[in-house]
Amino acid sequence: MSLPSSYTQAYSQLADFFSKIRDAQAPDKFTNQILKDLGYKSNNHRAFIPILKSLGFLSSDGTPTQRYHEYRSHSASKSIMGEALKEAYSDIFLIKEFPDQSDKDLIQGKFKSFHNASDNVAKLHTNTFYALLDLADLKSKKKKEPKVVEEAAQNQPPIIENPIKNTSMGLHYNIQIHLPATKDVEVYNAIFKSLKEHLVE
Repeated sequence: MSLPSSYTQAYSQLADFFSKIRDAQAPDKFTNQILKDLGYKSNNHRAFIPILKSLGFLSSDGTPTQRYHEYRSHSASKSIMGEALKEAYSDIFLIKEFPDQSDKDLIQGKFKSFHNASDNVAKLHTNTFYALLDLADLKSKKKKEPKVVEEAAQNQPPIIENPIKNTSMGLHYNIQIHLPATKDVEVYNAIFKSLKEHLVE
């Protein structure tokens, strides 16, 4: 069971905030000074850091995680956020797989009961969740990087060089010789000698 305790009164600025961290270089540690450098100087903005931790974007000491780095890809950011929300707010998704605005009262009630919170705090939890939901794609799954399968290459048949010399155009010749039915060895010797002189250098 999971519902994070983090929320912010500045939930309306979450979209802008996540846009900025997506476009900026990831810091070694995400601190309050980083927040100020990004332009978030209010005390209400300090809650952004616990939210990042709840979503798995930062470790407990503020170090950006792999998820943080993956989020910086514009093509993957929505699916990464969707993955983070499903993990952090798993109890919400047990109620509704794809929550929308019509579920707001139900979700606010869940926050209120889970955290034993006041109506006002439960509302802030809910608004924070919905602000993050707007940044997520819940139906998209994170694409896995293709793996190089070495075994497949090992199972390929060996490449044997053609003994006949390639032409300048890169063509290969496959010559079939039908030997005459004769007991005269000199006939065969003459044929093979001619092949050697004209085809093999």
